[in-house]
Amino acid sequence: QVQLVESGGGLVQPGGSLRLSCAASGNIFNIHAMGWYRQAPGKERELVAAITAGGSTNYADSVKGRFTISRDNAKNTVWMQGNSLKPDDTAVYYCNAQLRRYYYEPLNDYWGQGTQVTVSS
Repeated sequence: QVQLVESGGGLVQPGGSLRLSCAASGNIFNIHAMGWYRQAPGKERELVAAITAGGSTNYADSVKGRFTISRDNAKNTVWMQGNSLKPDDTAVYYCNAQLRRYYYEPLNDYWGQGTQVTVSS
């Protein structure tokens, strides 16, 4: 069993900052990549940022220069710092992990329950 536990969501003012955390636990052999997706009302879920175990990163164009993703492989944890937040950043943010539970299994996707981020004055 694998569980992704998210924290750090909440209400912030435009121009403010938030730091989201996600910790993976359970039966984990290795993690290939972790990241964050978001879904706003009436919108499809989209990638925000992702990072591989080797440190390669990928960001949505809308957050480049404002968001930073980092990880601690030993703790199976990923953080995402968001600065200069805008109302358009309002969404439910979901943690994602691509991992193997056992050496003989292929990579598979696992998801957190989602955490609400609201940017409003």
